[in-house]
Amino acid sequence: MIRGRSLVRMNVAILHRFPSLKGLASSPHRGLVEIATLAGLYGIYEVVRGRGHASLAGARDHTDWIVDVERHLHLFGERAIQRGAHWVPGVPTLLGIAYIALHFVGTAAFLVWLYRRHPERFPLVRNTLVAATGVALALYILYPVAPPRLAGLGFADTVSDSAKVNLSSDLLGSLYNPFAAVPSLHFGYALLVGVTIAALARGRVARAIGWSYPAVMMLVIVGTGNHFFFDAAAGALAIAVGFLAASWVSAPEAKPAPKQRAVRESAVALS
Repeated sequence: MIRGRSLVRMNVAILHRFPSLKGLASSPHRGLVEIATLAGLYGIYEVVRGRGHASLAGARDHTDWIVDVERHLHLFGERAIQRGAHWVPGVPTLLGIAYIALHFVGTAAFLVWLYRRHPERFPLVRNTLVAATGVALALYILYPVAPPRLAGLGFADTVSDSAKVNLSSDLLGSLYNPFAAVPSLHFGYALLVGVTIAALARGRVARAIGWSYPAVMMLVIVGTGNHFFFDAAAGALAIAVGFLAASWVSAPEAKPAPKQRAVRESAVALS
């Protein structure tokens, strides 16, 4: 009987030596591990995101509702912004390239900088991105929305026409859901990146870049005809929800009660 109790205590002690799921999520890991994890998660996100089967008519109905909301709030100015951007030579091409490059290259470069310069902050930002992306994926499936360029409202497809990247091609269409417009993760990611840089960077120039980065991304997503202001607001909300979830995960675990701690220490001693 005594031997059986000793084995149980030894097993309990061994289990407590393994980190908890919350502990793993709240700590930074090796760079290659972080890169592989984030790349894998984003790959899964793109594959699942591309499985949307919404019809253009249904997605346009949701777009019409968004336009009605913006008009009611006197915020429907995206078409004027795009026309103004297209009036300046070279700007449409620049915006089309920025739409693709900033979201992928810019976010990746930021994560590398954060991991190397502020590793203590990395888990919170990483978990915020993961949680916000999960929220966005659910909304893409539940509430498909046609972007301005596909809504039949007179918007140009700047990325396809000026940057020469056809977002509706068969190759991209296998992974890309054209009706995944709300929330805008382009803006959501940019908001998180910009605020984090502004809060952590030491130089004035770097902080200025951080504060201006979300505004630049807003111009990019609106000027290319890919998102409305409403989509950007939804992206900011997704990041806020992701931040709250990540803050809970990153919070330190509660210390065990004295009695429980004594039992664990005894189990470790017996092992």
